Amino acid sequence: MEVKKSALSRRGLLAAGAAGLAGAAVGTAGAAPAAAAPAGARGAGSASLIIHNAQVFTGVPGARPVEAVAVGRDGRILAAGTGSAVRRLIGRDTEVVNARGNTVMSGIHDGHVHPLGAGDRSLRPSLEGAETTVAELQEILRGFLADTGGAGAEPDTWLVVEDWNPVGLLPTGTAPHHAMLDALPTRRPVALVGGDGHNLWANRRALEIAGITAATPDPVGGKIVKGADGKPTGVLKDDAQGLLTRHVPEPTTAELVAACAKVLAEAAASGVTTMMDALVGRHELELYRELARAGKLPQRIVPAIRLDAAQAKDPAGSLAYARGLRKEFEGVRGLRFGMVKVFLDGVIEYPAQTAALLEPYLDGNGKPTSNRGELYVSGRAYGKLAAAFNRAGWQMHAHGLGDRAVRTALDGYAYARKVTGRTDARNAVAHLQLVDPADLRRFAQLGVAACLQLQWAAQDTWTMDALLPYIGPERHRWMYPARSLEKAGARLAGGSDWPVDALQVWNQIRTAVDRKGAHGDGPLYRELEGLSRASALRMHTSGTAWQLRQERLTGTVERGKAADLVLLDRDVTRCPVKDVSGTQVELTLVGGRAVHDAHSATGRAAAARLARAAAGPRPASYAAVHGGRHRACGCTEQ
Repeated sequence: MEVKKSALSRRGLLAAGAAGLAGAAVGTAGAAPAAAAPAGARGAGSASLIIHNAQVFTGVPGARPVEAVAVGRDGRILAAGTGSAVRRLIGRDTEVVNARGNTVMSGIHDGHVHPLGAGDRSLRPSLEGAETTVAELQEILRGFLADTGGAGAEPDTWLVVEDWNPVGLLPTGTAPHHAMLDALPTRRPVALVGGDGHNLWANRRALEIAGITAATPDPVGGKIVKGADGKPTGVLKDDAQGLLTRHVPEPTTAELVAACAKVLAEAAASGVTTMMDALVGRHELELYRELARAGKLPQRIVPAIRLDAAQAKDPAGSLAYARGLRKEFEGVRGLRFGMVKVFLDGVIEYPAQTAALLEPYLDGNGKPTSNRGELYVSGRAYGKLAAAFNRAGWQMHAHGLGDRAVRTALDGYAYARKVTGRTDARNAVAHLQLVDPADLRRFAQLGVAACLQLQWAAQDTWTMDALLPYIGPERHRWMYPARSLEKAGARLAGGSDWPVDALQVWNQIRTAVDRKGAHGDGPLYRELEGLSRASALRMHTSGTAWQLRQERLTGTVERGKAADLVLLDRDVTRCPVKDVSGTQVELTLVGGRAVHDAHSATGRAAAARLARAAAGPRPASYAAVHGGRHRACGCTEQ
């Protein structure tokens, strides 16, 4: 289906636009009609902006059809309903936009994302999740060495490369070893950062700088991979990565602010109006403060303060730490505190297999191993931590990929509910790659948000080759069980986990429906776990707003709520589902203020960067960059 794109019809077309407003009484479901203002009036009764001739997805189940939205001068929705009544809210300076039959809806709420991490990563070359032979990888890295200083960078300038594919060495099963990186023509320390965020691969020089030897013990929540000789192979997992990354020089604040401003603009161009930053400490909060001071923070941000495995065993100390950060940074415009994040396990795919499972991993031939993954925090400790934070009014956000980690989180939340008596804590479990069916109903029973990243829910190398042989078909069927959770009464929330995966919001929503998306090799249990289109849209708007305790402010198109809205270039409620992936955002509003306009110079630039990123390989696709090192590093981007 060819989707016709149209420019925004603005104030200059007011006469034609007003003439086209037609219909009956105004009002949203559950809201009283807005007071009308005389045509030509300016003031509290007239709108600052009206979008008409739209297919408005209100996000309110059972709501009456809505074709026009008026934004008040206070940044809130003044009216949403049929065109004739909204027409009465036009004043002398009201801006009028003709949506030309396309969708207007709440802005996207990303319930699990790392936007500052995306900005940081953008400062370094990227392998884009490439699947390569060792020789091909070495060729790409030789190009990166030349591009990042050449001989003048010897011997001490770090080469840090993003989006390394931890299972991407060919032939399949080739294990990374520092000797492969040591063969490069350099004395520089080299580190490849896994696109999954859980693995890092370093050369011998980098290991030496970090002081990592055969005698170095594994840190809590991490693993130093060692060979048969007992010596480090160069691969560091989870919290072991910090042993090395603490030695890598940080970019300047100015460099980070500029990079993060660009990626936040890209998020706005994707239609994202609220983000839950799922990995925040003092460094990130200082960066948010600088972005806010520079006027470069377009979204509402809920920072989840990260607690490591050691902190998770000290509820009183952790609560004091979180409160201290809130007190110091709560005045930063755009931030709202009240959430902490804990990693309960790692990742499930071979060869990492650090996600915590109820039953052991298989050896690839159907035989059980002794490995059930790694549970970084015990159920008892997590329950006490959740109780301390819930009692103080904070929410918990757990990284839980494996079914044992998911159960541990739920057990912890059940304990916290019992000892605190709080029934609306709105704790969450994120990712939910594998959920035991016995735990599905517990989400609704405990009021726990199920935060899913459904762009991953497609048949590809990650879900099939690197997983199915190692957990077997019976468990594999419960991969990302979105519809099963919904049927069990769970509140679904959506997130991208960007930059662990690409920021492709509309493909993410499409994949929630067809379980294949634009990049999958086939559907992943679509008949069992695919969502309806309305459910997919709601989980990424009102569902996540509920998770973040802002459902009274945003998430649906209703009078009185903040005008966090997007205007799209097509009707995503009716177009073929495959066409949802290609959706472009014409206009993004946060509190009635335009933070993205596709027809402005900055809007075009942000949209162009998104298009280039979408044209490249996704980490989950394992697409190779054979012969394309400049495309891999992104150095042609302006």
